[in-house]
Amino acid sequence: MQNYSHLSHLTCTRCHRTYPVTEVRERCDCGGILFAAYDLKAVQRTLGKPDLAARPQTLWRYHELLPIQKESSIVSLHEGMTPLLQLPRVASQFGVPNLLVKDEGRLPSGTFKARGASVGISRAKELGVSGVAIPTNGNAGAAWALYAARAGLPILVVMPTTAPVTPRKECVVSGARVVTINGTIGDAGRVVREAAKRYGWYDVSTFNEPYRLEGKKTMGLEIAEQFGWSVPDVIVYPTGGGAGVVGIYKGLLELQQMGWIGAKMPRFALIQSEGCAPLARAFAKGERETTRWEDPQTIAFGMRVPKPAADYLLLDILYRTNGTVTTVSDAEVQEVRRMVGEWEGFHVCPEGAAGFAGLRRLRKAGWLTGNERVLLVNTGTGLKYIDQIADDAREMDLADLDLEALALPARRA
Repeated sequence: MQNYSHLSHLTCTRCHRTYPVTEVRERCDCGGILFAAYDLKAVQRTLGKPDLAARPQTLWRYHELLPIQKESSIVSLHEGMTPLLQLPRVASQFGVPNLLVKDEGRLPSGTFKARGASVGISRAKELGVSGVAIPTNGNAGAAWALYAARAGLPILVVMPTTAPVTPRKECVVSGARVVTINGTIGDAGRVVREAAKRYGWYDVSTFNEPYRLEGKKTMGLEIAEQFGWSVPDVIVYPTGGGAGVVGIYKGLLELQQMGWIGAKMPRFALIQSEGCAPLARAFAKGERETTRWEDPQTIAFGMRVPKPAADYLLLDILYRTNGTVTTVSDAEVQEVRRMVGEWEGFHVCPEGAAGFAGLRRLRKAGWLTGNERVLLVNTGTGLKYIDQIADDAREMDLADLDLEALALPARRA
């Protein structure tokens, strides 16, 4: 009987100690982040590229490279392969003609967080945990609450009081226990750790357990498949905690080791907010870890992470791929979000808009020449942050209707 998963063991990214997959683990005893490891030779023997073509286009098509050992353990809301979009006006105006955008806003809950939640909750269910707890700036909590409800698992969600209203309400409607605190995502993490320890829950903070990342990894697997088992020259990613970046890189490494893609890796361009840029500061100094960013402020809430837990992994990815980090202002985020919507009818989230703003900066600075195949990841739908859109709708009294005021501008080229 063919294994549903070829999950082999857990390995520490710092000390390289290994652990069995039969026990509930969070971090390594040394404090390092644990990665799920697979018997890739067994995957090669049992799975071929043509096999994938016949499978449904969901992230579960890659189940041999995912940690769920029984198909019956899967908790899913049909996490479909997200499309690559061409945005010709943006590409032309920004001077990046070979631009594609991977739109993660199509997933359940409206963000890429659904990937990690689906796989993470599925594995938590399979391991028999009694409940989960998560700190969040909004969207991760919304996704995990959704999938916890689907699995019948109780969940505690702790978020800053400044977090967006929409994802908080999503948590509530999914039946989560929601707590808001006056503080940052880091402060929320401390509350979660204390609660999880007291009640024996699974603390699924970003990079605190090994399986959430495996869901994010499927972005890398999809990208390689969508690029005809090759990779783009550059991947632009708006970055807070950085799980999406680490996941994509991990997925591509596994495909390399299986011989499914070549030795080339994309250059990674991470985009941070000027109001919270610990990775940009560390990268500029050539450092291997970040220092905590005091008083983080940005309207792109998913990027409001003062010290990423995986900073050493993210910086290593940048150095290994000849990547870079650039920062953008909230004013640029607002400008570009509106611009992309008006030019292309594409409603991106603030984090996605930050990615576009960073792309524009990198092109102007010459880091991008305009000849590269560039993939930008829009991490969620703009509907998550609809309250940030300035409403300039024109109000008219029917008794005083002025048809001249209804005239439309000329069609854009």
